[in-house]
Amino acid sequence: MDLQLTDKVVLITGASKGIGLACAQAFADEGARVAIAARQADTLEAAAASLRAAGATVLPVVADLGDPAQAEGMARQIAETLGPIDVLVNSAGAARRTPAPELTAADWHAAMDAKFFTYIHAMQAVLPGMLARGSGVIVNVIGAGGKVASPTHLAGGAANAALMLASAGLANAHAAAGLRINAVNPGATLTERLQQGLEAEARLAGIPVEEARRRATQRTPMGRLATPEEIANMVVFLASPKASYVTGALVAMDGASTPMVV
Repeated sequence: MDLQLTDKVVLITGASKGIGLACAQAFADEGARVAIAARQADTLEAAAASLRAAGATVLPVVADLGDPAQAEGMARQIAETLGPIDVLVNSAGAARRTPAPELTAADWHAAMDAKFFTYIHAMQAVLPGMLARGSGVIVNVIGAGGKVASPTHLAGGAANAALMLASAGLANAHAAAGLRINAVNPGATLTERLQQGLEAEARLAGIPVEEARRRATQRTPMGRLATPEEIANMVVFLASPKASYVTGALVAMDGASTPMVV
């Protein structure tokens, strides 16, 4: 299926690894011009090299999206180099998983800074240009933790829940202007972030990390955990004209682990 993304300018944050990197590859495979952003220059350049080796046109931009000025500078650099940003995929930032008894006030603040505000700053950086052109798509990769209150992910889950509301609200606010904004909520996915979560769960339960992973797999009705590429496939579809009437959606991708209707 042609997703009609050839030559579209796509910015993916948090694209040096995991789901973000998988998204970058998926958009490149569709012929998009891809800009990738992350905080660490070495891991970002390694990701860019792997994408170029696969034939992608890619622009790496080092930016700490916790700083709104850096987010705006990132958007300007991409627009000046590749052209106006057609699609923003937010996959940057992850709140550290901490068992509830270990949470401090600083942990709650850090979770909002790491996940909520990085996404908000990136959206604020691209929204003026999209609104001026009357077109644009944003896909926020958030996480199932915003729907289910896990004792090892309360601070991060609260940030995720706030992002879900922001995504739905901005979609409603800007639909008449021609913008689409959606969110994808992955469950357990085979990334480095999953390992951190398993370590927190193991500490809380007093079990080995391997046992925590076995239990996570067992809890998934499909009998396996998601791959980053599977999440990326949904992101690319939502960003494409094939999803032209989809906006304000919160798409669960947890293998039916939490059968919810709202």
